[in-house]
Amino acid sequence: MPLRLFYVDDSGSVVTGYVVYSWIECDAAEWRSGLAAWLGLRRELYNRYRIPPAYELHATAFLNGRGNPSTDEAWNRSKQARWEAAELMLAAIAACPELSVGTVYRHTAARGHGYHEHRVALYDRLVGHLDTRLAADGELGMLLMDGDGTATGYYAAHRALKLSRRSLIEDPLFQASHRSQWVQIADLAAYVAFQSLLRYPGKEFCWDWYDRYLRPCDRNGGPLAL
Repeated sequence: MPLRLFYVDDSGSVVTGYVVYSWIECDAAEWRSGLAAWLGLRRELYNRYRIPPAYELHATAFLNGRGNPSTDEAWNRSKQARWEAAELMLAAIAACPELSVGTVYRHTAARGHGYHEHRVALYDRLVGHLDTRLAADGELGMLLMDGDGTATGYYAAHRALKLSRRSLIEDPLFQASHRSQWVQIADLAAYVAFQSLLRYPGKEFCWDWYDRYLRPCDRNGGPLAL
């Protein structure tokens, strides 16, 4: 039975009330070619902008002008240059036939613990959504999350699936973003999805990035409210 891999990261904030989970997915049999395509993009980022392939691409910091991704100090101080590089990354995702994306979200007026409960509830719905889709497609799946495994609240959603018919196997597996190119791709997708929903003044440059680059390869046709 085919095995599908889902690399998931979250975005949103309690201030805005948005909770967002986005993922990058591929068939396990295409994992090598998918990673090879992204590593080719990392080489292009180095050749064009002197961003080392091992540098962690964290979308919030990268797009807001923080850190020093490039060995060219003048480049680091240009937000326009960073936006150009981000669009190159998004175009690479869109152009890779092995990769698909997805996003689920909700918007709540709750704050504090209430907001946290919505984060947990949306993750539960995400797990159920993926498990149902995998069963319909005759596939198994594994979910890999950004983190170190100490956020134990994620396990319950997986263990609540009925064993006799579940298709999303195992607990979530955790990978630190600085060690995983896949998680860094998911982080970029989640940030872009959040900005497309929030449409925060001053971030107009990326309001349409999800529609332009990621919606065509979104398995749900666009961000899904759950």
